[in-house]
Amino acid sequence: LKRRNEKHVQIKCSFLEVYNENIRDLLASSSSDYLDLREDPVKGMSVAGISEVGGLESAQEIMELLQRGNRNRTTEPTSANETSSRSHAVLQVVVEQREKGSGLVAEVLVGKLSMIDLAGSERASQTNNKGLRMIEGANINRSLLALGNCITALADQAGGKQSSFVPYRDSKLTRLLKDSLGGNCRTVMIANISPCHLNYEDTHNTLKYANRAKKIKTKVTRNVLNVSFHISKYTQIINELRAMVTDLRQKLATKAHAVTPEELMSPTNDPEREASER
Repeated sequence: LKRRNEKHVQIKCSFLEVYNENIRDLLASSSSDYLDLREDPVKGMSVAGISEVGGLESAQEIMELLQRGNRNRTTEPTSANETSSRSHAVLQVVVEQREKGSGLVAEVLVGKLSMIDLAGSERASQTNNKGLRMIEGANINRSLLALGNCITALADQAGGKQSSFVPYRDSKLTRLLKDSLGGNCRTVMIANISPCHLNYEDTHNTLKYANRAKKIKTKVTRNVLNVSFHISKYTQIINELRAMVTDLRQKLATKAHAVTPEELMSPTNDPEREASER
């Protein structure tokens, strides 16, 4: 943002949740339908129809969007937590930057920051979940298991097991996080644990989960897109528009002339005939 005087900078933000293996837009102005995931050859995994708020100028604006989206998240009380998150949330901030006055060919630098809030794993015996709450808990655990399997496979690859298959497609969550785990990125995992001895087993499992993640190796390179502005294409469009303008001017000039008696007697100017034809 401090370099806006030197470069063209565009900042966009989106915020979504994965609830029961469905994707919902948290920044939509009204209650939106579930969205689809699509594989884009340039952008990678993208969400069709997601709201992207652009023109951001400060970190405060992003924080306001974060707070707005959090108010729309799916939360329900359980025996373990009065405001339990029933979904995983993904906030993405995309920054595009290019030189001013770049001419016909522009080099665009693209950076994406993804911040993911994972719902905690659940045990029905602790939460006393029933009905829909139990289904939500099962889907949370299923997606966390899928993420754990991807982390294990990527850690195996980093250890030299090139034949290890990474099951990204097992969950919407892992498909969304594909480029954050095994792509061109730096990834940080923050593990939340409890000091209470009653939660020893959960704490132990969380630490093992994080320990596997730190074995993943990623290679970071600059994300650069070359946008070519083809002058030949623009010249063709300009010539076509000029021809259209000339044609319209000629038609307007013709219509501006007075109608002659011969034109009035012409069948094409017969009002009764026009009415009958209609």
